[in-house]
Amino acid sequence: MMFSMVVLYIMLFSHQTAAANEDILNYCLDGNNHKKLPGPEDELHKQCSPWKQNSCCTSNTTVHAHAGSLYGFEYDHCPGRKMSDKCREHFIQDHCFYECSPNIGPWVQKVEMKIRRERFFEVPLCASDCSSWFEACKEDYTCTDNWSRNFVWNNGKNLCPANSECRTFQEIFVDAKNFCESVWDGSWKYTEDDQRCMRIWFDGTKGNPNEAVALWKVGSSGSGSTYPTVATFSLVILSIFFGLRESYL
Repeated sequence: MMFSMVVLYIMLFSHQTAAANEDILNYCLDGNNHKKLPGPEDELHKQCSPWKQNSCCTSNTTVHAHAGSLYGFEYDHCPGRKMSDKCREHFIQDHCFYECSPNIGPWVQKVEMKIRRERFFEVPLCASDCSSWFEACKEDYTCTDNWSRNFVWNNGKNLCPANSECRTFQEIFVDAKNFCESVWDGSWKYTEDDQRCMRIWFDGTKGNPNEAVALWKVGSSGSGSTYPTVATFSLVILSIFFGLRESYL
């Protein structure tokens, strides 16, 4: 009788854990422009189209992401300097990932901001994607290394901090690793391509390679899930069971 109850507890726990992990693997940030749940979209604008099969963004959101009008953020924040098209293209792709990706659940953290209640932190970004991004932008200009925290906001626009100096990305960030890990306050973690890492650039017609990375993260010891593994729970329950059994012998 007692053993049957133990098996039932393990089965129930396994089901609950699987359901929780499924939620993490198909997850939208709690933000002003994100959908509550990911799903297919008939049309996503230009660079955001790879996410159309399963997306946290709507078509309207992706149009505004390309126009830079969602949050009032100005890429051309250095007076007299305009961001190059090739650099802006990479930032738009990064923005598409932020708005559209359903694969960031294992890296989500709570925050208190006007535009969002959650963020992702240290998502592993493939080194080649990061390097291409930095290479495209290294001759462009900025005035700070942390674009999430250091700007002064006035009338809904981001302004350079007082006494800051506009210099090239190469001078401000030095290298690709520091750039990707600093520019959005630790959202990305520079990760070699031969390790499990996320792609900003991918061909959506061939599927989303980031799904496998999120699945691996949930299954790894550092998944970030608050749930103990089924194996651990099972061992605890069985230990209790056999301990109680021996006490009656």
